Amino acid sequence: MDMNNFFNDLQSKINQAIENSPAKDIEKNVKAMMTQGFAKLDLVTREEFEIQAQVLAKTRARLELVEARLAEIEAKLADEK
Repeated sequence: MDMNNFFNDLQSKINQAIENSPAKDIEKNVKAMMTQGFAKLDLVTREEFEIQAQVLAKTRARLELVEARLAEIEAKLADEK
Protein backbone atom coordinates (compact mmCIF):
# COMPACT_ATOMS: atom_id res chain seq x y z
CA MET A 1 0.00 0.00 0.00
CA ASP A 2 1.55 3.31 -1.00
CA MET A 3 1.47 6.42 1.21
CA ASN A 4 -1.25 8.13 -0.82
CA ASN A 5 -3.64 5.19 -0.39
CA PHE A 6 -2.73 4.97 3.28
CA PHE A 7 -3.63 8.64 3.88
CA ASN A 8 -6.82 8.40 1.83
CA ASP A 9 -7.88 5.32 3.82
CA LEU A 10 -7.00 7.06 7.10
CA GLN A 11 -8.95 10.16 6.11
CA SER A 12 -11.95 8.04 5.16
CA LYS A 13 -11.90 6.23 8.50
CA ILE A 14 -11.60 9.51 10.43
CA ASN A 15 -14.50 10.99 8.47
CA GLN A 16 -16.63 7.92 9.23
CA ALA A 17 -15.77 8.13 12.91
CA ILE A 18 -16.68 11.82 13.06
CA GLU A 19 -19.96 11.30 11.20
CA ASN A 20 -20.94 8.53 13.62
CA SER A 21 -20.00 10.51 16.71
CA PRO A 22 -21.74 13.29 18.63
CA ALA A 23 -19.09 15.68 17.26
CA LYS A 24 -21.02 15.92 13.98
CA ASP A 25 -24.20 16.99 15.80
CA ILE A 26 -22.24 19.49 17.87
CA GLU A 27 -20.69 20.90 14.68
CA LYS A 28 -24.13 21.28 13.07
CA ASN A 29 -25.52 23.00 16.18
CA VAL A 30 -22.57 25.37 16.46
CA LYS A 31 -22.83 26.24 12.77
CA ALA A 32 -26.54 26.95 13.13
CA MET A 33 -25.97 29.14 16.19
CA MET A 34 -23.17 31.07 14.49
CA THR A 35 -25.19 31.52 11.31
CA GLN A 36 -28.08 32.87 13.37
CA GLY A 37 -25.75 35.20 15.28
CA PHE A 38 -24.07 36.49 12.13
CA ALA A 39 -27.45 37.06 10.48
CA LYS A 40 -28.27 39.54 13.25
CA LEU A 41 -25.09 41.52 12.57
CA ASP A 42 -24.69 43.94 9.69
CA LEU A 43 -21.95 42.01 7.88
CA VAL A 44 -21.03 41.59 4.23
CA THR A 45 -19.81 38.43 2.60
CA ARG A 46 -16.23 38.03 1.41
CA GLU A 47 -17.53 38.08 -2.18
CA GLU A 48 -19.34 41.39 -1.64
CA PHE A 49 -16.24 42.84 0.01
CA GLU A 50 -14.01 41.75 -2.89
CA ILE A 51 -16.41 43.26 -5.43
CA GLN A 52 -16.45 46.58 -3.58
CA ALA A 53 -12.65 46.53 -3.31
CA GLN A 54 -12.43 46.10 -7.09
CA VAL A 55 -14.90 48.94 -7.66
CA LEU A 56 -12.87 51.17 -5.34
CA ALA A 57 -9.62 50.32 -7.14
CA LYS A 58 -11.16 51.17 -10.52
CA THR A 59 -12.60 54.41 -9.12
CA ARG A 60 -9.20 55.41 -7.72
CA ALA A 61 -7.55 54.73 -11.08
CA ARG A 62 -10.14 56.86 -12.88
CA LEU A 63 -9.77 59.64 -10.31
CA GLU A 64 -6.00 59.68 -10.81
CA LEU A 65 -6.54 59.94 -14.55
CA VAL A 66 -9.00 62.81 -14.15
CA GLU A 67 -6.64 64.60 -11.76
CA ALA A 68 -3.79 64.26 -14.27
CA ARG A 69 -5.95 65.62 -17.10
CA LEU A 70 -7.13 68.49 -14.91
CA ALA A 71 -3.54 69.39 -14.02
CA GLU A 72 -2.71 69.32 -17.73
CA ILE A 73 -5.62 71.65 -18.58
CA GLU A 74 -4.72 74.00 -15.72
CA ALA A 75 -1.14 74.12 -16.96
CA LYS A 76 -2.30 74.98 -20.49
CA LEU A 77 -4.57 77.72 -19.14
CA ALA A 78 -1.74 79.15 -17.06
CA ASP A 79 0.52 79.21 -20.16
CA GLU A 80 -2.14 81.09 -22.18
CA LYS A 81 -2.26 83.95 -19.65
